[in-house]
Amino acid sequence: MIWRRVAVALVLSLPVLVPAAGTPQVIPVQALNNSPQIDGDLKDWGQDGWISVLVKPAVEPEERAKLGLAAEDRNQTDRITVQVKAGVSRDRFYLAVRWPDATADIEHGGWEWRGNRYFDQRRREDMFSVRFHMSGDFDRSMLSNKNYLVDTWLWSAARTNPAGLAEDMTQTVSTRFIEQAAEYEVRGIGTVYIKKVRDAGNPIYRYIRPAENAGVPRAPSFELTGKASGSVADVAAKGIWQTQYWHLEFSRKLDTGNADDVVFKPGQKLLGQLAVFNRGYDEHKSVSEPLYFDFTAIK
Repeated sequence: MIWRRVAVALVLSLPVLVPAAGTPQVIPVQALNNSPQIDGDLKDWGQDGWISVLVKPAVEPEERAKLGLAAEDRNQTDRITVQVKAGVSRDRFYLAVRWPDATADIEHGGWEWRGNRYFDQRRREDMFSVRFHMSGDFDRSMLSNKNYLVDTWLWSAARTNPAGLAEDMTQTVSTRFIEQAAEYEVRGIGTVYIKKVRDAGNPIYRYIRPAENAGVPRAPSFELTGKASGSVADVAAKGIWQTQYWHLEFSRKLDTGNADDVVFKPGQKLLGQLAVFNRGYDEHKSVSEPLYFDFTAIK
């Protein structure tokens, strides 16, 4: 199956640290004395040393016109600052982020019986993603003429947070044809193919639909499997919402041994990017410029 659409780009308060033009902002990866608890409570990270990262709409209104995209923009995030800290303890990488959000959106989808059939209620949860460069010519945008592969961690307030995990996947962006990929027609570029593939293993959740004769006015559109395992489930993640902020932590082994996971190496500078979805999806998010996760302090 091939999905055809007209659009996107990708793939997040404190004073914003603005790097020199064209130079990725650096996120220092510290050697941690202790392993943080992955519970969304950021007290383990202390008060100092947080890096402020600006995120802005993945597709700005003026960019939409240049790319030949529809005018509407359902991005609820706009421009905000994400506070970031990263570190390594033993054999694991840890990432902590905090960003403002006036409300916690913790419901996703859902079916409602109207007339003689079920309709998607189209509720959207808050989400946060991190992507790390694996190969190719990394770009801020997913609607450029660049071809690249990234390792993407996607945390969602409804579908993965209850399981204490982020969904782990690879994402390929290419101007060359990819089977079963989403297709985007971009003015001046042509067709851009974007394909997300869940890592191997048992998934965190699965989509469900009630039988048309179920006789219930409302029903969920997904359920947790309770049996998540394998590479798709190797990123621990937990978020809590309080005082109009999301507080979120991630953790994963430096080297999982899985071909579909990026390897975090001491001494490296790894390109990456952050994205915030406030009740959003697809292009309706705010993203950072490319970042360098700097592991040079790790021995």
